[in-house]
Amino acid sequence: MSANRITHREVWVDWMRVIACFMVMLIHCTEPFYLGGDGALVLTKSDAFWASFIDSAVRMCVPLFVIASSYLLFPTKYSSGEFLKKRTLRIVVPFLLWSLFYALYWGEPVDNLKSLLLNFNYAAGHLWFVYMLVGVYLLIPMLSPWAEKVGKRELQIYLFIWGLTTVLPLIRDYVSDATAAITYGPTGIPRQAIYPIWGEASWNTYGSFYYISGFIGFMLLGLYFRRFVPQLSVKQTLLVGFPIWLAGFVISGGGMLRRILAHSGGTFPAKGGLDVAVWWETTITYDTLGVALMAIGAIVMLKRINASGGIYQHIVLPVAKASYGMYLSHMVVLAIVIAKLRDLWGIGEAGVFGLWTTPVQIVVGALVTYIIVASCSVAIQKIPKVGKWLMG
Repeated sequence: MSANRITHREVWVDWMRVIACFMVMLIHCTEPFYLGGDGALVLTKSDAFWASFIDSAVRMCVPLFVIASSYLLFPTKYSSGEFLKKRTLRIVVPFLLWSLFYALYWGEPVDNLKSLLLNFNYAAGHLWFVYMLVGVYLLIPMLSPWAEKVGKRELQIYLFIWGLTTVLPLIRDYVSDATAAITYGPTGIPRQAIYPIWGEASWNTYGSFYYISGFIGFMLLGLYFRRFVPQLSVKQTLLVGFPIWLAGFVISGGGMLRRILAHSGGTFPAKGGLDVAVWWETTITYDTLGVALMAIGAIVMLKRINASGGIYQHIVLPVAKASYGMYLSHMVVLAIVIAKLRDLWGIGEAGVFGLWTTPVQIVVGALVTYIIVASCSVAIQKIPKVGKWLMG
């Protein structure tokens, strides 16, 4: 067995999954404060600040899940067939069951079931994550022989090239002619217009860095941290990890807030179509520089967590094991909780907490949702012959 092969449970990875799950729920509790109406809707200037601040601060949550999977599974010790079979049973089966549930639960069931043949239902938009994760898993067996042998310098070069690709969305936005340069694909879904860069053209989107962009970089980061990043001292962790995270946060959160304020012209409510929402989110998408820096900084800091006592054994570990099921199921509870809190406390500065109504709703909504979903998911996962198919 390779010296780098993990032979024990990585405590810090369990803590990271638990924390990342809460971050996901924070994001989804924040979205109603800048998404609404025809697509984009921010009621007040303070909501613009809170939405930008909270949403961007935790945007590295999805990359953290990919890094965790890579850290534990890449390179794989199984054959391609065995690895993909294990991942299919663990990931795909629960995903299919929850996809069917959401198709029947929200919207028009017949139309939803038809659309599942091609994609997830947009009412359950968080399920996009599983499609991406499946794509990453398909690459792991293919790249594992290389990952077993790659040296530190070589891996750093590939990570540097990937890092350059995280700047491309910002370059496209800068050189685009319009404030919100948007095109519509055959599905009618808006996306940032592609300004051709390095080999791209109207007939070709596969430019020089297409194949090393996106979430493959986070997979390589997981490998790099596993093989080449030692445990840092507390002082080193704070001096390295926090500034990297902070730099990413400034890029992401500052960029989003700037776009909302520019679009509003200082007048609120600020609203627009889906194209405007896409433009607002330019700097907080997962393939951008700010999010990548926050993910790196977060990993540096989270690796210091090694508490494995009673709290870990009785709370963190069970929740970490159920984290995938929590991700799949949480939107059912979250939608109800957020609606109830809005009815109870009001909206924006006119709410019962004044200026603080929005952040209180977001944080409390995420906490309540998390506690309910974690409790139910852990309990369901323990049901013999049923739990693993629903929760993974």
